[in-house]
Amino acid sequence: MMYKTRPNFSDLSRSARILSALAVLACFSIATPAVAQPEVLQANLREGWKLTNGNQMAAFQLQLQDGWKTYWRAPGDNGIPPSFDWSGSRNVKSVLFHWPRPKVFSVGGMQTIGYSHELVLPVEIVPQDPTLPVELKAVVDLGVCSDICVPASFNVAAILPHTIGKDETIERALRQRPSTPKEAGVARATCEIMPNKGGMQLTAVLQMPSAGGDEVVVVETGLPGVWVSPADVERRGTELRAVVDMVGPAGAAIALQRGAVRITVLGKHRAVDVLGCASP
Repeated sequence: MMYKTRPNFSDLSRSARILSALAVLACFSIATPAVAQPEVLQANLREGWKLTNGNQMAAFQLQLQDGWKTYWRAPGDNGIPPSFDWSGSRNVKSVLFHWPRPKVFSVGGMQTIGYSHELVLPVEIVPQDPTLPVELKAVVDLGVCSDICVPASFNVAAILPHTIGKDETIERALRQRPSTPKEAGVARATCEIMPNKGGMQLTAVLQMPSAGGDEVVVVETGLPGVWVSPADVERRGTELRAVVDMVGPAGAAIALQRGAVRITVLGKHRAVDVLGCASP
């Protein structure tokens, strides 16, 4: 049986993609943050509720003007990844994001991943002491794009309630999360890791039913500063294969841990989130 294949790129075009993407990232890294105008982006914090395990559920809510989008944690070819500074918070031990399923945008041959119109991003706060109030303060930096891209920065703050009553808007966003491997029928996930010129190449193979349509695969390393190329994807029956290149910061060696590799499959019918991959 023949593979159904997305267009592959030659070594020359792959190198050009890498250099182009790194140049774009360099430009974004030196850009001066600016606050988006209110007509482009409006942001607020939904205070949520206290969970039965003592954690607090809250959410960032972003309203975007028509024609504008913001980005997922792995933004694609030339997006601006969001960042969150919690240093002003009190009684916060850790924060867990529950990202809803993003959309894939293709413009001018470039692929980005994110959200249009609205993003409700649930955040689960683990307090240092569950018996004390959680004072949440965050500085959020992200990008919003239409024909142009604008870095945006805003502050949110709240003392989170100790009530158990739930917020339907946040619950709806939680239901939009990607499927787990068990829910999606993933039988096996393996990764072959090989050195290549300038970095590493990772080939991920997932044994799983189709997520629908032309599947997009995103590979995250769990390491700061590592650039990962868009995946070249092939499917044959229940086997999905994705190949990515990786480049360390300033060409440094990459200490990749298989258990930290995160593979997300974005399809027409569902998204699937797989954490960790075994050796072939």
